Amino acid sequence: MGSAGPAPRHPVGGHPALQKPGFWLAPGQTVGLFGGSFDPAHDGHQHVADTARRRLGLDRILWLVSPGNPLKGRPADLKRRVDSARRFARGPSMIVTDIEARLGSAYTIDTLRALKARFPGVNFVWLMGADNLNSLHRWRGWPQIMAEVPVAVIARPGAALKSRFSPAALRFARTRRRSEAASSLARTHAPAWLYLNAPLNFSSSTALRGGPPQTGR
Repeated sequence: MGSAGPAPRHPVGGHPALQKPGFWLAPGQTVGLFGGSFDPAHDGHQHVADTARRRLGLDRILWLVSPGNPLKGRPADLKRRVDSARRFARGPSMIVTDIEARLGSAYTIDTLRALKARFPGVNFVWLMGADNLNSLHRWRGWPQIMAEVPVAVIARPGAALKSRFSPAALRFARTRRRSEAASSLARTHAPAWLYLNAPLNFSSSTALRGGPPQTGR
């Protein structure tokens, strides 16, 4: 998913979904934004979220279950995917939300800007598996995504070498931080990103669906 897509149908501050998002974030908190189709969710997603929470020292992680992905085919029913994510988003720090569907947001950059406007003072960081870094340059407005919030990339099987030489990694090479700086990333001014090595989890939504490999969020 990507950037400057359609503008929200309401001004950000007046959008009903942002007035009552179903969760509360306090100024000063560090919050990971973990977007995906979760079609279905699996323990690989849980592994990425848990690794990010622990290594980045995050207060909360929002699992943003997307209404659809322009880079993929039609996903399963949204409620089914939300329920699937809730089975793996364990603990009080994990919040599963369909806020993108209620916002009518088709692109990540719109979601980022809306959440930052709704929750000023919250330190957001975008979370993604290394396989998504490989295809980030296909997301609409991906340079703006990198400039909007810090980004943490978590190792995924088969993606380590390719992701480090992806168009996004090369373009933003000068803003890459060492993994030792993980605990301060959420409070770092964007653009800033880092790569976190971690024990690999080989679970895959595509494999669970029995379909051909796909890229993108």
